[in-house]
Amino acid sequence: MATILIVEDDKSTRILTLARLRPHYTCLTACDGEEAIDIFYKQHVDLILADVMMPNMDGYELVRTLREYKHDVPVILLTAKAAFEDKREGFSSGIDDYLTKPVNYEELLWHIEALLRRAGIHAEQKIEIGDVTVDASAYSIERKGDGHSTSLPKKEFELLFKLLSSPGQIFTKEQLLEDIWGYETESDDSTIKTHINRLRSKLKEFHEFEIVTVRGLGYKGEIKTGEHT
Repeated sequence: MATILIVEDDKSTRILTLARLRPHYTCLTACDGEEAIDIFYKQHVDLILADVMMPNMDGYELVRTLREYKHDVPVILLTAKAAFEDKREGFSSGIDDYLTKPVNYEELLWHIEALLRRAGIHAEQKIEIGDVTVDASAYSIERKGDGHSTSLPKKEFELLFKLLSSPGQIFTKEQLLEDIWGYETESDDSTIKTHINRLRSKLKEFHEFEIVTVRGLGYKGEIKTGEHT
């Protein structure tokens, strides 16, 4: 599953964009360009979706900084600034696409998919780990060799899929709550712990991967055998 970094200083817009993209991609969020740069160097990012007008570092400066250091990650700017001069500045800074607000989210998905295709990145709905397939279209985990299969409730599956999509990466409980339950959820850390325990109980037969608790930090997925594709 492709990872999209949403860079937006307006909280309401950030939450709405996250809600619209989360069913299709792994999503990260930042409040301005400086935070986006920090996240970019710490985590894998396939595409950046950024506002133009932001404090500390705006969208143009964010793109210039990335391009200055030879990073070719695709970037889409979202902005209310629709003048020709604004678009010219955006493309001269190194962006790949430019959409004006208010955003039509269906159209935004078309633009994201087009850029990911050009970059050779696909929003995969499956993770292959050796003979095991983790299938997001069916919320199931299946092993080809013995036909062992387990279906999971939506939230449990999304939690597992996120951890296995970036094996070895540590996710805090706060990150997992925001990405899977949303910013406005009333759930707390105990929700994550309960779902992790349920997953471990249900997936005992799958020795190809493991959910690891990183004391004081959060959780990560580990691939035990086979290749992650």
